[in-house]
Amino acid sequence: MQNYSILWADDEIDLLKPHILFLKNKGYDVTPVNSGADALDQVEQTNYDVVFLDEMMPGMTGLETLSQIKQMRPNLPVVMITKSEEEHIMEEAIGSKIADYLIKPLNPNQILLSVKKILDNKRLVTERTNIGYQQDFRNISMQYNDRMDFDEWVDVYKKLIYWELELDSSQDKSMSEVMNMQKSEANSEFCKFVMDNYEDWLNEPKMESPIMSHQLMRKKVFPLVEAAGSTTASGGAPLFFLLIDNLRYDQWKIIEPLLAEYFTVEEESSYYSILPTTTGFARNAIFSGMMPSEMERKHPDLWVNDDSEDEGLNNHEEEFLRRQLDQSRLNIKMSYHKILNVNQGKSLVDNFNNLLQNQLNVVVYNFVDMLSHARTDMAMIKELAPDESAYRSITRSWFLHSPLLEFVQKIAAKGGRLIVTTDHGMIRVQKPAKIVGYRETNTNLRYKQGKNLGFEDNHLFVGRKPERLFLPKPHVSTAYVFTLEDYFFAYPNNYNYYVNHYRNTFQHGGVSLEEMIIPFSYLKAK
Repeated sequence: MQNYSILWADDEIDLLKPHILFLKNKGYDVTPVNSGADALDQVEQTNYDVVFLDEMMPGMTGLETLSQIKQMRPNLPVVMITKSEEEHIMEEAIGSKIADYLIKPLNPNQILLSVKKILDNKRLVTERTNIGYQQDFRNISMQYNDRMDFDEWVDVYKKLIYWELELDSSQDKSMSEVMNMQKSEANSEFCKFVMDNYEDWLNEPKMESPIMSHQLMRKKVFPLVEAAGSTTASGGAPLFFLLIDNLRYDQWKIIEPLLAEYFTVEEESSYYSILPTTTGFARNAIFSGMMPSEMERKHPDLWVNDDSEDEGLNNHEEEFLRRQLDQSRLNIKMSYHKILNVNQGKSLVDNFNNLLQNQLNVVVYNFVDMLSHARTDMAMIKELAPDESAYRSITRSWFLHSPLLEFVQKIAAKGGRLIVTTDHGMIRVQKPAKIVGYRETNTNLRYKQGKNLGFEDNHLFVGRKPERLFLPKPHVSTAYVFTLEDYFFAYPNNYNYYVNHYRNTFQHGGVSLEEMIIPFSYLKAK
C-alpha cells in the first residue's frame, strides 16, 4: 500500500491520540496540530494527501481554515469533523467542496472508511472492476457462442459496453486488451447472426424479428404521442423526439448521467438499424416508415438515389414524416427541426416556447455525424479522438457545452417528455478489404452498391438480390456489398494511401454491433 500522509487539526488533538495511533498502525503518517493557523502553515510547507479539520476551533474556525486551504491547494481533500449537526454548517462545508463530513464522537473504523474512500478509492474500484470483469468474461463468451436471438444479442452488447466503460474509468488498463479481443470475437459472431437472419426478418412475416428503423415511429413513438391524447393544447406534456446522428450506445451511456439531473428514464431499450447503416437509408426509413425500395416506389418525388454522399439524401425527412403521420391517421400538431450548426441550435433554444403547443417536436442533431466525418479529414480531430474512449470524452464535452443541453433543460423545466435515439452507430475501422467498381459506385467505406463490382467474399455480406433487402435496384446487375466487423473498403489504385488515410477512423454503413444496435430511451421530467 502507498504510504499516505494525513494532517489532522483539532484544538483537542491530545484526546484523539488513540485514533491517530490506530491510523499509524494501519500504515498512515499522521501529523497532529491544534489550530487552524498551524494547519495552514503545515499545508504551505508540506504535501499532504488528506486533511482532517475540526470545525469548532478557537481563533480560526474549521470553515475559515477550509476556505484558505482550498485557495492554497484546491485539489487537496479535506474531511470536516464537528460535534455540531447544524444544517447550515454542513451546507457551508459541502459548498466548499469537502471530501467527507464526520460527526463526533468518532469511531476508528468510521475514520478508516473515510480515508480509504478518499485515498484508496481508485485502487479498490480498479481491483474490484478487474475481478468483476474476469468473472463475467466466461459468461459473456459462453452466451455469444450459443445460438442467440436478437434480444439476447442486445443483452450481450450492453454487457460488453458496461464493462468497457467500467474498465475505461479504472486506473489499471491491463484488462482493456482482453476486453477489446472479446468485443472483436462478439462482433464476428454477431455478423454471422445478421447474415443468417437479416433477409428473413424482412421477408418472413411469421418470423420473430427485432424492431427496425422503418418500424420505429409506428411501434415506439406514435403510441407515446397517442398516450398523451390531445391534452397538449390544454396543458399536457408535449413529446420531444431527439435524434442525435451517429450516437452509439456507449456514447448514450456517457450522456445519460448528464440528463439524470433533470429526467427519470422511463424506458431504455434498443432497436436495429436497417442496412446500409447510413443516414441516407436508415434515417429516411425512420421518418418514412418504409424500407428504401418502398420509398423509391411510393414516394419517387422524395427519394434520392445513393449516387453521392451528401446532405441531399436527407432533404425530405419532414415530408416523409408528415406522410407517415397521415398514413397512421395521426392528426396532430408537429414540428421538425434539423440542427447543423451552433447558431441553429441557439435559435431552437430561443424559440422553445413556440414548441409547447405541439404534441410532437422532432429534432435532428447532426453534430456527432459532423465530428466523425471531420475526424477522417482533419488531423487535429484525429489527434483528439484516437480511440473509443477519447471519442466518448469528446461527445460528452460537446454535449455539456452545446445549446442542446440548454434545450433539454427547458424541456425538463416545462415538464416535457423526451425520447433520445439515433439512426445508426459507427465503428473504428482497422482492416482494409479490396474492391473494384465503376465511377458511379458510391463513396461510402463500409458498403458499396453498383454493377459488376469486383471483390472477394471474405469479411463481406453480399446482397446479390437487392429486392430481398428492400433496397433500390437501379440496374439489373446491381448488388450491395457490406463490410463486416472493423473492415473498410479500399481501391487497388492508390491502395496504400487509402489504407493509411482511413484506417483508425470511425465509419458507418456496414454490419457490426456498434452500427446496428441502436439506443432508444424515453425520459420524463423530474
